Amino acid sequence: MVAESQNIEFKESWRDEYLKWICGFANAQGGKLFVGIKDNGEICGVQEAKKLMEDIPNKVRDMLGILIGVNLKEEDEKQYLEIVTEAYPYPISFRGKYYQRSGATNQELKGAALDRFMLRKQGKTWDSVPVPYLKVEDLDNTTFDLFRK
Repeated sequence: MVAESQNIEFKESWRDEYLKWICGFANAQGGKLFVGIKDNGEICGVQEAKKLMEDIPNKVRDMLGILIGVNLKEEDEKQYLEIVTEAYPYPISFRGKYYQRSGATNQELKGAALDRFMLRKQGKTWDSVPVPYLKVEDLDNTTFDLFRK
């Protein structure tokens, strides 16, 4: 088994709050969440694996609006789940908040980081976005002349 990384996360059991990690993978380069594996990579197994294989995709669809793959794996007679999330080209939110995988952590995006993320997902940068309510007469020619120099 590999270690946790940008694209891999281990959890011993399923909790609905892990939808944040799926959201974070969808907003980054995608990734895999393994349920039934300890942080050190040791397989501990998961209870009710078959039920989770139905529940998790439904929760992801209902809460995040995306589709994921959930695969049942078995090693040493212990079952665990591999949840595969693809990278999405548009922003994905969980309960109105945006998360993104960064290294082996899941970060909530706020403020300027959220602004940059939203613009990047639209293929834009801060300087390509029009300023609302700005009129030509509000612009200062002296500033433009200084910029040109």
